[in-house]
Amino acid sequence: MKLANLRVDGTALVAVVDTDKAVFWPVSALVSEFDGDMVQLVQFFVKFKGDLRPRGEGRPLSEATVLAPIDQPRRNIFCVGKNYHEHAAEFQNSGFDSSAKDGEHAPEAPVVFTKPASTVIGPGVKIPRHVDVTSQLDYEAELGVVIGKAGRGIKKADAMDYVFGYTVINDFTARDLQKLHRQWFIGKSLDGFCPMGPYLVTADEVDGQNIDVKCWVNGELRQNSNTKQLIFDIPTLIETLSAGIELQPGDVIATGTPAGVGIGFNPPKFLQKGDVIRIEIENVGVLENEVGE
Repeated sequence: MKLANLRVDGTALVAVVDTDKAVFWPVSALVSEFDGDMVQLVQFFVKFKGDLRPRGEGRPLSEATVLAPIDQPRRNIFCVGKNYHEHAAEFQNSGFDSSAKDGEHAPEAPVVFTKPASTVIGPGVKIPRHVDVTSQLDYEAELGVVIGKAGRGIKKADAMDYVFGYTVINDFTARDLQKLHRQWFIGKSLDGFCPMGPYLVTADEVDGQNIDVKCWVNGELRQNSNTKQLIFDIPTLIETLSAGIELQPGDVIATGTPAGVGIGFNPPKFLQKGDVIRIEIENVGVLENEVGE
């Protein structure tokens, strides 16, 4: 099932979407007692699932603006750095990585940081340029995992039972700030630095552990990999995070980016105003944003 967060006639609503027919059904029309946002739908999905079968012809998606599927996360987005071998190598060789040990080819444990809710923007929204604080903008195509139920101390063998679904994330980064501050939070967390969407696809429709991740910049294919290549797979990430942190419904985990980011080139290919980043994750969706002012 594909779920969307839409703005229709000035009002935000959560909907079931059929992208082949380009139509949607507001969840509130299918389940009369629901009037919440996407996080609340995730939280109560088991209760409502049987009632979410589309009825009737639906409404044209052309009537709506697609927002980030979880545009009001309750907590910071959990992000994972250096989680593909080739990207870990290109980052270490770039001179921008202050976190690597000498001679390190891959981290010994997941490298976790966060992005605040204020970073989230939807598909088609221009990414702020922040020219007053950074001159080295970069893209990172990532599979986003959305947690479906609360849990702490989750074991890898059970971890996929806690996955509600998947979305597309661009872990946008100010490389100069990332390098300057050593800790990555500031360089990853400027306003608008987490494009997300367009949809949230339930886990029964997608094998998140074997899915293609691609990214184009101005039509040039830059990133092309598969989540099979993750150093730390989704169950490992969930086990690691939940060891002492209770994960909650609607929590988002950005699983890491493959090789091909801007700092991987010599010289680096930093983004400029007007550049268009298109990220496609197989069976999940296409996220496209332009660098703005």
